[in-house]
Amino acid sequence: MKATAKAHPIQGLVKYHGMRDPDLRLPYHDSISVCTAPSHTRTTVAFESEREADVYRVDGETVEGRGAERIEHVVDHVRDLADFDHRVRVESENSFPSNVGFGSSSSGFAALAMAACEAAGLEMTRPEISTVARRGSSSAARAVTGAFSHLYTGLNDDDCRSERIESDLESELRVVTGLVPAYKETEQAHEEAADSHMFQARMAHIHGQIAEMRDGLRAGEFDRVFELAEHDSLSLAATTMTGPAGWVYWQPRTIAIFNAVRELRGEGVPVYFSTDTGASVYVNTTEAYVDDVEAAVADCGVDTDVWEVGGPARVLEESEALF
Repeated sequence: MKATAKAHPIQGLVKYHGMRDPDLRLPYHDSISVCTAPSHTRTTVAFESEREADVYRVDGETVEGRGAERIEHVVDHVRDLADFDHRVRVESENSFPSNVGFGSSSSGFAALAMAACEAAGLEMTRPEISTVARRGSSSAARAVTGAFSHLYTGLNDDDCRSERIESDLESELRVVTGLVPAYKETEQAHEEAADSHMFQARMAHIHGQIAEMRDGLRAGEFDRVFELAEHDSLSLAATTMTGPAGWVYWQPRTIAIFNAVRELRGEGVPVYFSTDTGASVYVNTTEAYVDDVEAAVADCGVDTDVWEVGGPARVLEESEALF
């Protein structure tokens, strides 16, 4: 009863913010994202009937506290679905920095859900597995289905699940990452989202944003899609910064990247910035311009990388297991 899976993290395009049910992690509204590769999480899960206690390790460190509770929430759901109570060993590794705004929780819980369902012998579709991953992180649901994906809001697993959106932009998109290593606390921001006076304003326009994003992706309209994503990043920040804690994630180098992107766009380059709840920046462009864009982002004094669109979470061969 052992399996290994790999999943790619997501960049939010129309991001969810706040949860109507923090236990099941049911978001207030729909969301759309794109998976980024080759960045990934690889996770091995083994259910062992003779094991006395669960063990969770990420990047060589034992996970405790709230992090362990979130993993356990996913694992317990899988045990319920499989109708057994075997203890589990979980080992996970990330190929990219975590807790800096690059979606490590999305790939982490997507890989966990995919491996755990496989190890438990459950025959489930990816949209069904997305409901398992969602219990650890709502964004992880979209990392299960991969590429451009849409998580629907709802009050149950039949409704609140992810589906993939086919788009010609999968081959065209290049994502230049600007790493601004500032620790962030996404979960607390979600908890207080509805307390912002900007939250209802965001709720009022988000459904139109979702429709525009889906239509733009279907039509393969690069500028339309990523201009929407850039504006959604600003909307999310406005809501986050006006909550009770007044969270401000952006750092001086974050703003420097925004300015560099806008200068390039003024010169006719198809390029747009995007952030999730963190200081690091995704810079979305096309293959023809990626070298110039990466150079401009690097000039802001940050480490850069170039990512492409990543596919869905998948089960790996036994030879790729972490133990």
